[in-house]
Amino acid sequence: MQPSPQKSARSGIPRELEESLGQLEGRIPANELALRVVRAATSLPGVIGARLWRVEQDSADVWAEIGALPARESSPSKIFSPEKNETPSSVWTGALGSDDFRMRVLEAHGESAIAEEAKAQLALLARFAALALALAERRGTMEELSSIVEATKKLNSTLDLGELIHIILQIATRQTGAGRGTVFLVDAEKNEIWSLVGIGLDQQVIRMPSDRGIAGWVAQNGRSVRLENAYEDPRFEPEVDRRIGFTTRRLLCLPIRNEAGAIVGVLQLLNKEEPFTSEDEAFLDALSAHVAIALEKAQLHRERVEKEKLERDLSLAREIQAGLLPDAPPVMPGIEIAVSHRASQMVGGDYYDFVRLPPEENGGLLIVVADVEGKGAASALVMANVQATLHALADQPAPLEKLPATINQKMLVAGSGGRRTKYLSMFLASLDESGKKLRYVNAGHVPPAVIRADGSCEWLTEGGMVVGLLPDQEYSSGMLALNKDDLLVACTDGITEAMDASGIEFGRLRLAELVTRLRALAPQEILDGVLEAVNAHARGGMYEDDRILMVLKAL
Repeated sequence: MQPSPQKSARSGIPRELEESLGQLEGRIPANELALRVVRAATSLPGVIGARLWRVEQDSADVWAEIGALPARESSPSKIFSPEKNETPSSVWTGALGSDDFRMRVLEAHGESAIAEEAKAQLALLARFAALALALAERRGTMEELSSIVEATKKLNSTLDLGELIHIILQIATRQTGAGRGTVFLVDAEKNEIWSLVGIGLDQQVIRMPSDRGIAGWVAQNGRSVRLENAYEDPRFEPEVDRRIGFTTRRLLCLPIRNEAGAIVGVLQLLNKEEPFTSEDEAFLDALSAHVAIALEKAQLHRERVEKEKLERDLSLAREIQAGLLPDAPPVMPGIEIAVSHRASQMVGGDYYDFVRLPPEENGGLLIVVADVEGKGAASALVMANVQATLHALADQPAPLEKLPATINQKMLVAGSGGRRTKYLSMFLASLDESGKKLRYVNAGHVPPAVIRADGSCEWLTEGGMVVGLLPDQEYSSGMLALNKDDLLVACTDGITEAMDASGIEFGRLRLAELVTRLRALAPQEILDGVLEAVNAHARGGMYEDDRILMVLKAL
Protein backbone atom coordinates (compact mmCIF):
# COMPACT_ATOMS: atom_id res chain seq x y z
CA MET A 1 0.00 0.00 0.00
CA GLN A 2 1.43 3.36 -1.09
CA PRO A 3 1.88 6.04 1.59
CA SER A 4 -0.60 8.90 1.41
CA PRO A 5 0.96 11.95 -0.25
CA GLN A 6 1.81 14.82 2.05
CA LYS A 7 -0.81 17.58 1.88
CA SER A 8 -0.12 21.30 1.73
CA ALA A 9 -1.40 22.88 4.90
CA ARG A 10 -2.41 26.00 2.95
CA SER A 11 -4.38 24.47 0.09
CA GLY A 12 -5.07 20.85 0.84
CA ILE A 13 -3.31 19.98 -2.44
CA PRO A 14 -0.51 17.39 -2.31
CA ARG A 15 2.78 19.24 -1.90
CA GLU A 16 4.33 17.61 -5.01
CA LEU A 17 1.35 18.67 -7.16
CA GLU A 18 1.37 22.17 -5.68
CA GLU A 19 5.02 22.50 -6.61
CA SER A 20 4.24 21.25 -10.11
CA LEU A 21 1.38 23.72 -10.49
CA GLY A 22 3.74 26.45 -9.37
CA GLN A 23 5.96 25.53 -12.29
CA LEU A 24 3.09 26.50 -14.63
CA GLU A 25 2.87 30.09 -13.40
CA GLY A 26 4.67 33.08 -14.87
CA ARG A 27 5.47 34.22 -18.42
CA ILE A 28 6.38 30.87 -19.87
CA PRO A 29 6.13 30.05 -23.61
CA ALA A 30 3.33 27.64 -24.51
CA ASN A 31 5.69 24.90 -25.73
CA GLU A 32 7.67 25.00 -22.47
CA LEU A 33 4.41 24.94 -20.50
CA ALA A 34 3.28 21.85 -22.38
CA LEU A 35 6.50 20.08 -21.41
CA ARG A 36 6.02 21.03 -17.75
CA VAL A 37 2.44 19.72 -17.82
CA VAL A 38 3.70 16.31 -18.94
CA ARG A 39 6.39 16.32 -16.25
CA ALA A 40 3.82 17.27 -13.62
CA ALA A 41 1.55 14.40 -14.69
CA THR A 42 4.32 11.82 -14.51
CA SER A 43 5.23 13.00 -11.00
CA LEU A 44 1.83 11.91 -9.65
CA PRO A 45 1.51 8.61 -7.74
CA GLY A 46 0.95 5.60 -9.96
CA VAL A 47 1.58 7.49 -13.25
CA ILE A 48 4.50 6.08 -15.22
CA GLY A 49 4.13 8.12 -18.43
CA ALA A 50 2.15 10.95 -19.96
CA ARG A 51 1.69 12.53 -23.35
CA LEU A 52 0.10 15.75 -24.50
CA TRP A 53 -1.75 15.48 -27.78
CA ARG A 54 -2.78 18.26 -30.12
CA VAL A 55 -5.96 17.95 -32.16
CA GLU A 56 -6.71 20.10 -35.23
CA GLN A 57 -10.47 20.66 -35.19
CA ASP A 58 -10.83 21.37 -38.91
CA SER A 59 -8.88 18.36 -40.19
CA ALA A 60 -9.25 15.98 -37.21
CA ASP A 61 -5.47 15.45 -37.40
CA VAL A 62 -3.83 14.42 -34.12
CA TRP A 63 -0.18 14.30 -33.16
CA ALA A 64 1.90 14.07 -30.02
CA GLU A 65 2.92 17.60 -29.06
CA ILE A 66 5.05 16.40 -26.16
CA GLY A 67 6.13 12.79 -26.08
CA ALA A 68 8.00 10.12 -27.92
CA LEU A 69 5.50 9.51 -30.74
CA PRO A 70 6.36 11.74 -33.69
CA ALA A 71 4.02 10.04 -36.15
CA ARG A 72 0.65 11.71 -36.75
CA GLU A 73 -2.40 9.59 -35.99
CA SER A 74 -5.20 9.26 -38.50
CA SER A 75 -8.04 9.77 -36.02
CA PRO A 76 -8.34 11.44 -32.62
CA SER A 77 -10.27 8.42 -31.35
CA LYS A 78 -6.99 6.50 -31.15
CA ILE A 79 -5.86 8.43 -28.11
CA PHE A 80 -8.84 7.08 -26.19
CA SER A 81 -8.18 3.47 -27.23
CA PRO A 82 -6.23 1.17 -24.87
CA GLU A 83 -2.83 0.12 -26.13
CA LYS A 84 -1.33 -3.35 -25.98
CA ASN A 85 -0.98 -4.79 -22.44
CA GLU A 86 -3.00 -1.90 -21.04
CA THR A 87 -6.50 -1.91 -19.67
CA PRO A 88 -8.78 1.10 -19.91
CA SER A 89 -8.38 1.70 -16.18
CA SER A 90 -4.63 2.17 -16.62
CA VAL A 91 -5.15 5.06 -19.07
CA TRP A 92 -6.56 8.46 -18.11
CA THR A 93 -7.41 11.20 -20.66
CA GLY A 94 -8.62 14.73 -20.14
CA ALA A 95 -9.17 17.71 -22.44
CA LEU A 96 -7.22 20.91 -21.78
CA GLY A 97 -9.78 23.28 -23.29
CA SER A 98 -10.41 24.04 -26.95
CA ASP A 99 -11.30 26.79 -29.35
CA ASP A 100 -12.59 26.85 -32.90
CA PHE A 101 -9.31 25.60 -34.27
CA ARG A 102 -7.57 23.20 -31.89
CA MET A 103 -7.61 21.42 -28.56
CA ARG A 104 -5.14 19.54 -26.37
CA VAL A 105 -5.65 16.22 -24.64
CA LEU A 106 -3.55 15.04 -21.69
CA GLU A 107 -3.06 11.26 -21.66
CA ALA A 108 -1.60 9.54 -18.57
CA HIS A 109 -0.56 5.88 -18.25
CA GLY A 110 -0.31 3.81 -15.09
CA GLU A 111 1.52 0.57 -14.51
CA SER A 112 -1.80 -0.70 -13.20
CA ALA A 113 -5.17 0.90 -12.59
CA ILE A 114 -4.78 4.59 -11.78
CA ALA A 115 -6.15 5.40 -8.33
CA GLU A 116 -9.15 7.71 -8.02
CA GLU A 117 -7.12 10.20 -6.02
CA ALA A 118 -4.51 10.34 -8.79
CA LYS A 119 -7.28 10.80 -11.36
CA ALA A 120 -8.64 13.72 -9.34
CA GLN A 121 -5.19 15.26 -9.24
CA LEU A 122 -4.81 14.73 -13.00
CA ALA A 123 -8.14 16.47 -13.54
CA LEU A 124 -7.00 19.38 -11.37
CA LEU A 125 -3.72 19.53 -13.27
CA ALA A 126 -5.61 19.54 -16.57
CA ARG A 127 -7.84 22.44 -15.51
CA PHE A 128 -4.91 24.48 -14.23
CA ALA A 129 -2.82 23.65 -17.31
CA ALA A 130 -5.68 24.68 -19.61
CA LEU A 131 -5.78 28.14 -18.00
CA ALA A 132 -2.00 28.50 -18.04
CA LEU A 133 -1.73 27.43 -21.68
CA ALA A 134 -4.60 29.73 -22.69
CA LEU A 135 -2.83 32.68 -21.05
CA ALA A 136 0.49 31.71 -22.63
CA GLU A 137 -1.08 31.45 -26.06
CA ARG A 138 -2.85 34.76 -25.58
CA ARG A 139 0.50 36.32 -24.74
CA GLY A 140 1.89 34.51 -27.77
CA THR A 141 -0.85 36.03 -29.93
CA MET A 142 0.01 39.51 -28.69
CA GLU A 143 3.68 38.86 -29.31
CA GLU A 144 2.77 37.54 -32.75
CA LEU A 145 0.84 40.73 -33.51
CA SER A 146 3.83 42.72 -32.33
CA SER A 147 6.03 40.59 -34.58
CA ILE A 148 3.74 41.29 -37.54
CA VAL A 149 3.89 45.04 -36.87
CA GLU A 150 7.68 44.90 -36.62
CA ALA A 151 7.88 42.71 -39.72
CA THR A 152 5.68 45.16 -41.65
CA LYS A 153 8.08 47.98 -40.78
CA LYS A 154 10.97 45.93 -42.15
CA LEU A 155 9.00 45.03 -45.29
CA ASN A 156 8.42 48.73 -45.98
CA SER A 157 12.07 49.63 -45.43
CA THR A 158 13.23 48.86 -48.99
CA LEU A 159 12.10 48.93 -52.61
CA ASP A 160 14.91 46.67 -53.77
CA LEU A 161 13.27 43.36 -54.71
CA GLY A 162 16.27 41.19 -53.88
CA GLU A 163 16.72 42.82 -50.48
CA LEU A 164 12.98 42.53 -49.79
CA ILE A 165 12.96 38.79 -50.54
CA HIS A 166 15.91 38.41 -48.15
CA ILE A 167 13.96 40.26 -45.42
CA ILE A 168 10.83 38.14 -46.00
CA LEU A 169 12.82 34.93 -45.64
CA GLN A 170 14.59 36.24 -42.52
CA ILE A 171 11.23 36.97 -40.89
CA ALA A 172 9.65 33.67 -41.96
CA THR A 173 12.52 31.39 -41.00
CA ARG A 174 13.11 33.15 -37.67
CA GLN A 175 9.44 32.97 -36.71
CA THR A 176 8.90 29.34 -37.73
CA GLY A 177 12.35 27.86 -37.17
CA ALA A 178 12.60 26.70 -40.79
CA GLY A 179 16.03 25.83 -42.13
CA ARG A 180 15.67 27.72 -45.39
CA GLY A 181 13.08 29.15 -47.72
CA THR A 182 12.28 30.65 -51.11
CA VAL A 183 9.90 33.39 -52.24
CA PHE A 184 8.49 32.76 -55.72
CA LEU A 185 6.72 35.47 -57.69
CA VAL A 186 3.93 34.69 -60.14
CA ASP A 187 4.33 35.71 -63.79
CA ALA A 188 0.78 35.23 -65.07
CA GLU A 189 1.64 36.29 -68.64
CA LYS A 190 4.31 33.61 -69.03
CA ASN A 191 2.52 31.08 -66.80
CA GLU A 192 5.68 30.81 -64.68
CA ILE A 193 6.87 31.34 -61.14
CA TRP A 194 10.26 32.94 -60.61
CA SER A 195 12.60 34.09 -57.89
CA LEU A 196 15.79 36.03 -57.32
CA VAL A 197 18.64 33.91 -55.99
CA GLY A 198 21.87 35.38 -54.63
CA ILE A 199 22.86 38.91 -53.64
CA GLY A 200 24.40 41.83 -55.50
CA LEU A 201 26.35 41.01 -58.65
CA ASP A 202 25.80 37.28 -58.10
CA GLN A 203 22.02 37.70 -58.17
CA GLN A 204 20.27 35.44 -60.68
CA VAL A 205 16.69 34.93 -61.81
CA ILE A 206 15.39 31.35 -61.75
CA ARG A 207 12.15 30.46 -63.53
CA MET A 208 9.97 27.38 -63.73
CA PRO A 209 6.55 26.52 -65.18
CA SER A 210 3.74 27.25 -62.75
CA ASP A 211 2.45 23.68 -63.04
CA ARG A 212 5.65 22.14 -61.63
CA GLY A 213 6.45 21.21 -58.05
CA ILE A 214 4.75 22.04 -54.78
CA ALA A 215 5.25 25.80 -55.24
CA GLY A 216 3.67 25.65 -58.69
CA TRP A 217 0.72 23.68 -57.34
CA VAL A 218 0.16 26.24 -54.58
CA ALA A 219 0.40 29.11 -57.09
CA GLN A 220 -2.25 27.50 -59.28
CA ASN A 221 -4.60 26.18 -56.58
CA GLY A 222 -4.21 28.84 -53.90
CA ARG A 223 -4.09 26.34 -51.03
CA SER A 224 -1.35 25.83 -48.45
CA VAL A 225 0.62 22.58 -48.25
CA ARG A 226 2.21 21.19 -45.08
CA LEU A 227 4.29 18.02 -45.43
CA GLU A 228 6.20 15.88 -42.97
CA ASN A 229 8.03 14.05 -45.78
CA ALA A 230 8.15 15.88 -49.08
CA TYR A 231 9.35 12.80 -50.96
CA GLU A 232 6.10 11.00 -50.21
CA ASP A 233 4.06 13.62 -52.07
CA PRO A 234 3.75 13.04 -55.85
CA ARG A 235 3.71 16.81 -56.49
CA PHE A 236 7.23 17.17 -55.11
CA GLU A 237 10.07 17.19 -57.66
CA PRO A 238 13.21 15.61 -56.17
CA GLU A 239 15.27 16.57 -59.22
CA VAL A 240 15.81 20.04 -57.73
CA ASP A 241 17.28 18.46 -54.58
CA ARG A 242 19.57 16.23 -56.62
CA ARG A 243 20.78 19.15 -58.69
CA ILE A 244 21.83 21.26 -55.69
CA GLY A 245 22.79 18.44 -53.31
CA PHE A 246 20.03 19.15 -50.80
CA THR A 247 17.48 16.91 -49.05
CA THR A 248 14.03 18.34 -48.43
CA ARG A 249 12.19 16.81 -45.49
CA ARG A 250 9.50 18.93 -43.89
CA LEU A 251 7.87 21.56 -46.06
CA LEU A 252 5.41 24.42 -45.63
CA CYS A 253 4.25 26.23 -48.75
CA LEU A 254 1.54 28.86 -48.85
CA PRO A 255 0.19 31.44 -51.31
CA ILE A 256 0.86 35.16 -51.02
CA ARG A 257 -2.30 37.09 -51.89
CA ASN A 258 -2.76 40.78 -52.49
CA GLU A 259 -5.68 42.85 -51.20
CA ALA A 260 -7.79 41.81 -54.19
CA GLY A 261 -7.24 38.14 -53.37
CA ALA A 262 -5.02 37.48 -56.40
CA ILE A 263 -2.03 35.20 -55.87
CA VAL A 264 1.11 37.25 -56.50
CA GLY A 265 3.63 34.85 -55.02
CA VAL A 266 4.39 31.71 -53.04
CA LEU A 267 6.40 31.33 -49.83
CA GLN A 268 8.08 27.95 -49.40
CA LEU A 269 9.84 26.99 -46.15
CA LEU A 270 11.87 23.82 -45.63
CA ASN A 271 13.30 21.56 -42.94
CA LYS A 272 12.08 22.79 -39.59
CA GLU A 273 13.45 20.61 -36.78
CA GLU A 274 9.92 19.98 -35.49
CA PRO A 275 6.75 19.69 -37.58
CA PHE A 276 5.40 22.90 -39.08
CA THR A 277 2.27 23.86 -37.14
CA SER A 278 -1.00 25.59 -37.79
CA GLU A 279 0.42 28.51 -35.76
CA ASP A 280 3.28 28.82 -38.27
CA GLU A 281 0.78 28.85 -41.08
CA ALA A 282 -1.53 31.32 -39.31
CA PHE A 283 1.32 33.77 -38.65
CA LEU A 284 2.53 33.65 -42.24
CA ASP A 285 -1.01 33.92 -43.54
CA ALA A 286 -1.56 37.03 -41.39
CA LEU A 287 1.69 38.48 -42.75
CA SER A 288 0.83 37.51 -46.34
CA ALA A 289 -1.12 40.66 -47.26
CA HIS A 290 1.71 42.90 -46.02
CA VAL A 291 4.24 40.79 -47.94
CA ALA A 292 2.11 41.04 -51.09
CA ILE A 293 1.91 44.84 -50.88
CA ALA A 294 5.67 45.11 -50.35
CA LEU A 295 6.40 42.70 -53.22
CA GLU A 296 4.12 44.54 -55.63
CA LYS A 297 5.70 47.88 -54.70
CA ALA A 298 9.19 46.43 -55.14
CA GLN A 299 8.27 44.87 -58.49
CA LEU A 300 6.81 48.14 -59.75
CA HIS A 301 9.97 49.93 -58.60
CA ARG A 302 12.15 47.31 -60.30
CA GLU A 303 10.16 47.59 -63.53
CA ARG A 304 10.32 51.38 -63.40
CA VAL A 305 14.09 51.35 -62.85
CA GLU A 306 14.57 48.84 -65.68
CA LYS A 307 12.32 50.88 -67.97
CA GLU A 308 14.19 54.09 -67.19
CA LYS A 309 17.51 52.36 -67.84
CA LEU A 310 16.20 50.93 -71.11
CA GLU A 311 14.92 54.35 -72.15
CA ARG A 312 18.31 55.91 -71.36
CA ASP A 313 20.09 53.20 -73.33
CA LEU A 314 17.67 53.54 -76.25
CA SER A 315 17.95 57.31 -76.18
CA LEU A 316 21.73 57.01 -76.37
CA ALA A 317 21.41 54.42 -79.15
CA ARG A 318 19.06 56.73 -81.04
CA GLU A 319 21.56 59.57 -80.79
CA ILE A 320 24.29 57.26 -82.08
CA GLN A 321 22.03 55.99 -84.87
CA ALA A 322 21.02 59.51 -85.84
CA GLY A 323 24.70 60.33 -86.10
CA LEU A 324 25.14 57.49 -88.59
CA LEU A 325 22.42 58.76 -90.94
CA PRO A 326 23.07 61.71 -93.28
CA ASP A 327 22.15 65.13 -91.92
CA ALA A 328 20.63 66.10 -95.26
CA PRO A 329 20.50 64.79 -98.83
CA PRO A 330 23.56 65.74 -100.91
CA VAL A 331 23.45 68.63 -103.35
CA MET A 332 24.53 67.40 -106.77
CA PRO A 333 24.17 68.82 -110.27
CA GLY A 334 21.37 67.24 -112.27
CA ILE A 335 19.33 65.80 -109.37
CA GLU A 336 17.27 66.83 -106.33
CA ILE A 337 16.62 64.43 -103.43
CA ALA A 338 14.15 64.42 -100.51
CA VAL A 339 14.19 61.73 -97.82
CA SER A 340 12.30 60.86 -94.63
CA HIS A 341 13.17 58.36 -91.89
CA ARG A 342 10.95 57.24 -89.01
CA ALA A 343 11.65 54.46 -86.47
CA SER A 344 8.65 52.69 -84.91
CA GLN A 345 10.68 52.37 -81.71
CA MET A 346 13.36 54.69 -80.36
CA VAL A 347 15.86 52.87 -82.55
CA GLY A 348 15.25 50.78 -85.63
CA GLY A 349 16.88 48.79 -88.39
CA ASP A 350 15.93 50.86 -91.44
CA TYR A 351 18.93 52.55 -93.00
CA TYR A 352 19.66 54.95 -95.84
CA ASP A 353 22.87 56.62 -96.90
CA PHE A 354 24.61 58.66 -99.57
CA VAL A 355 28.29 57.87 -100.18
CA ARG A 356 30.52 59.87 -102.50
CA LEU A 357 32.32 57.51 -104.86
CA PRO A 358 36.08 57.86 -105.53
CA PRO A 359 37.34 59.42 -108.76
CA GLU A 360 37.97 55.92 -110.13
CA GLU A 361 34.19 55.49 -110.06
CA ASN A 362 33.70 58.79 -111.94
CA GLY A 363 33.13 60.67 -108.67
CA GLY A 364 29.47 59.77 -108.59
CA LEU A 365 27.09 58.99 -105.73
CA LEU A 366 26.21 55.68 -104.06
CA ILE A 367 22.60 55.61 -102.82
CA VAL A 368 21.62 53.01 -100.20
CA VAL A 369 18.23 52.04 -98.77
CA ALA A 370 18.20 48.98 -96.49
CA ASP A 371 15.86 47.26 -94.05
CA VAL A 372 17.28 45.04 -91.28
CA GLU A 373 15.03 42.24 -90.03
CA GLY A 374 13.16 43.17 -86.84
CA LYS A 375 13.32 46.33 -84.78
CA GLY A 376 15.10 47.72 -81.74
CA ALA A 377 18.70 47.90 -80.62
CA ALA A 378 19.80 44.58 -82.17
CA SER A 379 18.63 45.65 -85.62
CA ALA A 380 20.21 49.08 -85.16
CA LEU A 381 23.53 47.41 -84.30
CA VAL A 382 23.42 45.39 -87.53
CA MET A 383 22.60 48.57 -89.41
CA ALA A 384 25.66 50.31 -87.90
CA ASN A 385 27.93 47.42 -88.91
CA VAL A 386 26.55 47.42 -92.45
CA GLN A 387 27.07 51.18 -92.71
CA ALA A 388 30.70 50.88 -91.60
CA THR A 389 31.31 48.03 -94.06
CA LEU A 390 29.71 49.94 -96.95
CA HIS A 391 31.81 53.04 -96.35
CA ALA A 392 34.97 50.94 -96.25
CA LEU A 393 34.08 49.04 -99.43
CA ALA A 394 32.96 52.16 -101.31
CA ASP A 395 36.54 53.46 -101.24
CA GLN A 396 37.73 50.35 -103.07
CA PRO A 397 36.99 50.24 -106.82
CA ALA A 398 34.78 47.21 -107.49
CA PRO A 399 31.64 46.38 -109.46
CA LEU A 400 28.45 47.42 -107.66
CA GLU A 401 27.14 43.83 -107.51
CA LYS A 402 30.16 42.83 -105.39
CA LEU A 403 29.05 45.05 -102.49
CA PRO A 404 26.05 42.96 -101.33
CA ALA A 405 27.99 39.73 -101.91
CA THR A 406 30.84 40.92 -99.65
CA ILE A 407 28.47 42.18 -96.94
CA ASN A 408 26.59 38.87 -97.10
CA GLN A 409 29.77 36.89 -96.46
CA LYS A 410 30.91 39.13 -93.61
CA MET A 411 27.53 38.82 -91.86
CA LEU A 412 27.59 35.02 -92.10
CA VAL A 413 31.14 34.87 -90.74
CA ALA A 414 30.06 37.05 -87.79
CA GLY A 415 27.30 34.57 -87.04
CA SER A 416 29.42 31.44 -87.40
CA GLY A 417 29.96 31.23 -83.62
CA GLY A 418 26.47 29.84 -83.19
CA ARG A 419 24.71 33.17 -82.71
CA ARG A 420 21.64 33.75 -84.81
CA THR A 421 22.41 36.48 -87.35
CA LYS A 422 19.87 38.92 -88.72
CA TYR A 423 19.40 39.44 -92.42
CA LEU A 424 18.50 42.54 -94.41
CA SER A 425 17.11 43.65 -97.71
CA MET A 426 19.08 46.28 -99.57
CA PHE A 427 18.79 48.55 -102.61
CA LEU A 428 22.06 49.98 -103.93
CA ALA A 429 22.30 52.48 -106.77
CA SER A 430 25.35 54.25 -108.18
CA LEU A 431 24.65 57.47 -110.03
CA ASP A 432 27.28 58.99 -112.29
CA GLU A 433 28.45 62.56 -111.78
CA SER A 434 26.01 63.88 -114.37
CA GLY A 435 23.08 62.29 -112.52
CA LYS A 436 21.83 60.67 -115.72
CA LYS A 437 23.19 57.10 -115.64
CA LEU A 438 22.03 54.74 -112.88
CA ARG A 439 23.34 51.26 -112.08
CA TYR A 440 21.51 49.38 -109.32
CA VAL A 441 21.32 46.10 -107.39
CA ASN A 442 18.14 45.02 -105.59
CA ALA A 443 18.98 42.47 -102.84
CA GLY A 444 15.52 41.26 -101.84
CA HIS A 445 14.25 44.80 -101.23
CA VAL A 446 10.88 46.43 -101.94
CA PRO A 447 11.29 47.23 -105.68
CA PRO A 448 11.85 50.96 -106.18
CA ALA A 449 9.79 52.64 -108.90
CA VAL A 450 11.03 54.86 -111.71
CA ILE A 451 8.18 57.17 -112.73
CA ARG A 452 8.96 58.68 -116.10
CA ALA A 453 8.03 62.21 -117.07
CA ASP A 454 5.30 60.80 -119.32
CA GLY A 455 3.71 58.89 -116.36
CA SER A 456 4.98 55.42 -117.26
CA CYS A 457 6.40 53.23 -114.44
CA GLU A 458 9.32 50.81 -114.22
CA TRP A 459 10.12 48.54 -111.24
CA LEU A 460 13.76 47.97 -110.34
CA THR A 461 14.00 44.24 -109.50
CA GLU A 462 17.39 43.12 -110.86
CA GLY A 463 19.74 41.78 -108.17
CA GLY A 464 19.32 38.76 -105.92
CA MET A 465 18.12 37.55 -102.52
CA VAL A 466 18.34 39.20 -99.11
CA VAL A 467 21.77 39.66 -97.50
CA GLY A 468 23.00 37.63 -94.53
CA LEU A 469 20.81 34.55 -94.93
CA LEU A 470 22.64 32.07 -97.19
CA PRO A 471 26.35 31.79 -98.14
CA ASP A 472 27.97 32.22 -101.54
CA GLN A 473 25.33 34.48 -103.04
CA GLU A 474 25.90 36.22 -106.35
CA TYR A 475 24.11 39.38 -107.44
CA SER A 476 23.42 41.00 -110.80
CA SER A 477 22.98 44.67 -111.61
CA GLY A 478 20.60 46.64 -113.79
CA MET A 479 21.18 49.83 -115.81
CA LEU A 480 18.92 52.70 -116.79
CA ALA A 481 19.06 56.34 -117.84
CA LEU A 482 17.31 59.14 -115.98
CA ASN A 483 15.94 61.91 -118.15
CA LYS A 484 14.62 65.32 -117.17
CA ASP A 485 11.69 65.12 -114.67
CA ASP A 486 12.05 61.35 -114.23
CA LEU A 487 11.55 60.20 -110.61
CA LEU A 488 13.18 57.43 -108.59
CA VAL A 489 11.08 56.45 -105.53
CA ALA A 490 12.62 54.03 -103.01
CA CYS A 491 11.22 53.01 -99.63
CA THR A 492 11.18 50.32 -96.96
CA ASP A 493 8.20 48.05 -96.33
CA GLY A 494 6.95 50.31 -93.54
CA ILE A 495 5.46 52.39 -96.36
CA THR A 496 4.03 49.69 -98.62
CA GLU A 497 2.84 47.39 -95.80
CA ALA A 498 1.11 50.07 -93.71
CA MET A 499 -2.36 48.61 -93.00
CA ASP A 500 -5.74 50.21 -92.47
CA ALA A 501 -8.24 49.00 -89.88
CA SER A 502 -9.38 46.23 -92.26
CA GLY A 503 -5.87 44.89 -92.70
CA ILE A 504 -5.47 46.21 -96.27
CA GLU A 505 -1.92 47.32 -97.12
CA PHE A 506 -1.08 50.64 -98.71
CA GLY A 507 0.82 48.70 -101.37
CA ARG A 508 3.43 49.66 -103.96
CA LEU A 509 0.88 50.03 -106.77
CA ARG A 510 -1.00 52.66 -104.77
CA LEU A 511 2.35 54.31 -104.08
CA ALA A 512 3.27 54.40 -107.78
CA GLU A 513 -0.14 55.74 -108.78
CA LEU A 514 0.06 58.51 -106.17
CA VAL A 515 3.59 59.55 -107.21
CA THR A 516 2.48 59.55 -110.84
CA ARG A 517 -0.27 62.04 -110.00
CA LEU A 518 2.18 64.20 -108.02
CA ARG A 519 5.10 63.92 -110.48
CA ALA A 520 5.02 67.59 -111.50
CA LEU A 521 5.82 68.68 -107.93
CA ALA A 522 9.21 69.09 -106.27
CA PRO A 523 10.67 65.99 -104.51
CA GLN A 524 9.91 67.32 -100.99
CA GLU A 525 6.30 68.07 -101.94
CA ILE A 526 5.90 64.60 -103.44
CA LEU A 527 7.38 63.04 -100.29
CA ASP A 528 5.04 65.06 -98.03
CA GLY A 529 2.03 64.05 -100.12
CA VAL A 530 2.93 60.35 -99.93
CA LEU A 531 3.50 60.43 -96.16
CA GLU A 532 0.19 62.21 -95.63
CA ALA A 533 -1.60 59.53 -97.66
CA VAL A 534 0.15 56.69 -95.82
CA ASN A 535 -0.72 58.20 -92.44
CA ALA A 536 -4.36 58.65 -93.45
CA HIS A 537 -4.52 55.06 -94.72
CA ALA A 538 -2.99 53.57 -91.57
CA ARG A 539 -5.02 55.65 -89.10
CA GLY A 540 -6.80 53.18 -86.80
CA GLY A 541 -4.92 50.28 -88.31
CA MET A 542 -1.56 48.58 -87.87
CA TYR A 543 1.39 50.89 -88.43
CA GLU A 544 4.22 49.47 -86.40
CA ASP A 545 7.18 49.13 -88.76
CA ASP A 546 10.13 51.43 -89.35
CA ARG A 547 9.92 53.43 -92.57
CA ILE A 548 12.12 55.22 -95.07
CA LEU A 549 10.87 57.11 -98.11
CA MET A 550 13.23 58.64 -100.68
CA VAL A 551 12.27 60.66 -103.77
CA LEU A 552 14.95 61.57 -106.38
CA LYS A 553 14.13 63.77 -109.36
CA ALA A 554 16.27 64.30 -112.46
CA LEU A 555 16.57 67.97 -113.39
